[in-house]
Amino acid sequence: MKELSRSERFLRIFTEVRAGEGSTALLLFANVFLILCAYYFVKPLRDGWIAVSAIEGLSKMEVKAYSSFGQSILFMGAIGVYARLSSMLPRAVLISRSTLFCMSNLVLFWFMQPNFFLRNLPGMGIAFYLWVGMFGLFVVAQFWAFAADLYTDERGRRLLPMIAIGATSGATVGSFIVEQVVRSDLLDSGTLLLLANIPLGLSIWLTQRADTMGPLGEGYPEEARADSSELAQAPPEAKDSGRGAFALIRAHPYLMLVAAVTLINAWVNTNGENLLFRVVQEALAAEVEGTGVTDPALILHEVREGTTAFYGDFFFWVNATALVLQAVVASRLLALGGFGAILLLLPCIALVGYTAMAFLPILAVVRVMKIAENATDYSINNTASQVLWLPTTAEMKFKAKPAISTFCVRLGDGLAALTVLVGVQLTDLSTRSFFLINAALVVLWIGVAVAVVGEHGRIVESDAGEHAA
Repeated sequence: MKELSRSERFLRIFTEVRAGEGSTALLLFANVFLILCAYYFVKPLRDGWIAVSAIEGLSKMEVKAYSSFGQSILFMGAIGVYARLSSMLPRAVLISRSTLFCMSNLVLFWFMQPNFFLRNLPGMGIAFYLWVGMFGLFVVAQFWAFAADLYTDERGRRLLPMIAIGATSGATVGSFIVEQVVRSDLLDSGTLLLLANIPLGLSIWLTQRADTMGPLGEGYPEEARADSSELAQAPPEAKDSGRGAFALIRAHPYLMLVAAVTLINAWVNTNGENLLFRVVQEALAAEVEGTGVTDPALILHEVREGTTAFYGDFFFWVNATALVLQAVVASRLLALGGFGAILLLLPCIALVGYTAMAFLPILAVVRVMKIAENATDYSINNTASQVLWLPTTAEMKFKAKPAISTFCVRLGDGLAALTVLVGVQLTDLSTRSFFLINAALVVLWIGVAVAVVGEHGRIVESDAGEHAA
């Protein structure tokens, strides 16, 4: 029997790793670390750019919220193109080409950043905000689709929580670097757009390497040694039904439930993000006013850099907390409490958080509660989001998963924008009322999540029965 390597014995600190699994798991760990590091070079910048993209008659929170709604419209076309490509291209080629496309976009936005080579182009902050949303969801979603497709349900349950530590580690490092760059004035924040291409380029090589090695690090059956051939798995060829992504989702009750829980999660979270953004902008406006600065260009610069710095710090604490939860809690909670425990934890925390924010809607409380919510989302709930795809087919992973992870998330953003429109323009809701609306949505979220847990258990039992037969 093959013995554990030294690295595999170390990995056993975090989860159960078996002989032969360590090399590919470490490649995936490093891969998602680099992807999230690159994303968090870019993510704080979008809030800084949108903060200086004024539209007459709209508050900054409304500009941010309505821009999020615009993302859901763009995704409708993008998802269809991606689904067709997933049917035509091998998974490693698909991931490599889409990542290279994003890298070229980063260079383009570096040239077009406000007051750099060109003066502040109208709408550039909004265009960048729209693009970052697409970049973050597509690049991250396709990695997890790849990881879920590489592993069986049993192997994925053991290894994905450990691999997800790489995601939270990369996000923590990326947001820390952003905070240091902005606060030290060593580099302009726009330079991070170019720096993000370095980890993205390395991630392409790691994806290709992991795809070649397979789940046991020995290639696939035709390349594997005879004594491990029954364990080595060839990359599954998706039996394409000919359905588009949305037709596939409508045809399966489980996918419909996953889409619903994803949408409500995004709606609740984005409502909270919009409210946090409004409070931050009010605080920055008061701070700049206190300095006596009157030059409009300087005010815009201070607001942009101040917003970027705040979110760099905010994301650092979110991701640092998420890293602890992912490393210490996620795999143990999954092993002890099962899939239901990790899927239901986030909405339960959100219910407590938004109730508290409704009673004390001040920046300090909102910041702490949003850190708790987002940290759980990026760690425990991220693990749950990957585990729920393990018993699905390859076609579902590469068609339905990106569609749900992009369109449903952005549709949730659109509903959050509608919430802002009704709450600000039509009914003039207070901040407390917005938080109470979120608490009510969380109750609905818990109900749908319970249904997902039940359907997931039925599918796993059905698959186990088929294999036993």
